[in-house]
Amino acid sequence: MVEFRIDRRSGVATYVQIVRQVQQALRLGLLEPGDKLPTAREVVEATAVNPNTVLKAYRELEREGLVEARRGLGTFVRRSLGGVPADSPYAVELADWTRRARRAGLEREDVAALFAAALDREFPEGDG
Repeated sequence: MVEFRIDRRSGVATYVQIVRQVQQALRLGLLEPGDKLPTAREVVEATAVNPNTVLKAYRELEREGLVEARRGLGTFVRRSLGGVPADSPYAVELADWTRRARRAGLEREDVAALFAAALDREFPEGDG
């Protein structure tokens, strides 16, 4: 099951954070078709966000065809986003690099900027 982490200082709408975290879990294989998402009540209890925010995120995921709500049963994953498993060599290498960057004194924002710049170089706009 996915555990949502909400960063209220990020400037990113809370429902978007929930959507992105589900998408990331789908890409990493942490959520698979048939898996049940936490109920809105469970998310509210864990994150202290408004229930309507959780429902908005789940509706967006449903609109994208990633999940389906089953009345009385909950919200279930419909399809994966492929991607790479969380335990792939790429994930391990990236985690090692991130630890080295942190030990070298880089802040989270520094690492994010470096990573974003590398992504922009390797995956120019419109290059999938």
